Amino acid sequence: MENKKQIIEIADIFRDKRHDFLTENTLCAVQQKAMEDIIACRTSELGGHTLSCNHCGHKVQSYNSCRNRNCPKCQYIKRMQWVDRLAADLPPVKHFHIVFTIPACLHKLFYINQRIAYSLLFKAAGNALIQCAKNTHYLGADAGAVALLHTWGQTMTYHPHIHTIVPAGGLSDDGMEWVPSAKKFFVPVKVLCAVFRGILCRLLEESVCCNEIKLPDDTPDFQTIKVKCYAKKWVVYAERPFASPDNLIRYLGNYTHRVAISNHRMVGYKDDKVTFSYRDNKAGGARKTMTLETMEFIRRFMQHVLPCGFSKIRYFGFMAICKRKTKLNLCYSLLPTPTYFSRLTGLLAMEVLQIISGKDPIICAKCKKGKLMVSPACNVLHMEPG
Repeated sequence: MENKKQIIEIADIFRDKRHDFLTENTLCAVQQKAMEDIIACRTSELGGHTLSCNHCGHKVQSYNSCRNRNCPKCQYIKRMQWVDRLAADLPPVKHFHIVFTIPACLHKLFYINQRIAYSLLFKAAGNALIQCAKNTHYLGADAGAVALLHTWGQTMTYHPHIHTIVPAGGLSDDGMEWVPSAKKFFVPVKVLCAVFRGILCRLLEESVCCNEIKLPDDTPDFQTIKVKCYAKKWVVYAERPFASPDNLIRYLGNYTHRVAISNHRMVGYKDDKVTFSYRDNKAGGARKTMTLETMEFIRRFMQHVLPCGFSKIRYFGFMAICKRKTKLNLCYSLLPTPTYFSRLTGLLAMEVLQIISGKDPIICAKCKKGKLMVSPACNVLHMEPG
């Protein structure tokens, strides 16, 4: 589990270098809060309580979590509950994984206009899927999708892209039948790529004309960027559909509620350098390690902190929140396969952990007999941060 204590944690690096980094760099309010929360997470700074075994008297200190969505230790329970709930909402069919990426010439424009640019990226990806699916040459149906925003690559470089989970089919125009897609693809990738590029460039150009988006200082007009965009090869990647709901659920668990890098990927931290593992997709997914200067490591992490309140998961077509009681329920009625039943909705964190791990988290780890109960005195034991 990713939220277990690691030998090296991102919080340790932030704690050691916070002053030096802030002296040389300026962070916005949401980035500053993310750094402070990650440092304070599960330390005495946020308070906590003492658990005592009712059999052997063994004491365990439990500190509170920061619950910041950028914290690598605070997303596990929330992620598993969301995945479980989504799996229950998706139609009982196979699903495609389609990824929409943008060329590097747009990166600077996106970074200085994150809130608007990311929203347009969502809109372009969702509209491209719905528009292509409605074309009678490919599917001829109303499609649906769940979209997730990631802004990083494996080495924490800036790489905005949208992951989508797309049910393999859609509703007919009259809503009387479920139209299945081809077994190996949803719609042709080349067509989807061209439509996505056209929609996104149009949306960006309109926003620039309305002064909603600011151009980089070294760019005189949007036409300059547009020429570069159409000269570059855009990539829309599509994986083959998942064979079973269990595979889909495991996949969703790997991609949702993630941060740029998690603690379990940390390999080394010494001599003012940080070493971490990553997957090299160009080498067939081989596991490799990379070493960065500590300041560069922190800078890369911080550039992936999203604007305050920005929703990084969105829904389109019949999966849209406003259509779930009508079109999504219609999908269920047209499909003979039973749907997945949610197991974790409404449960407490301890109950979720027990179901996922198969172990009771309140059983004393020392005697294996008693249960850990909140100490009546509620005294907080002194423990060093981290």
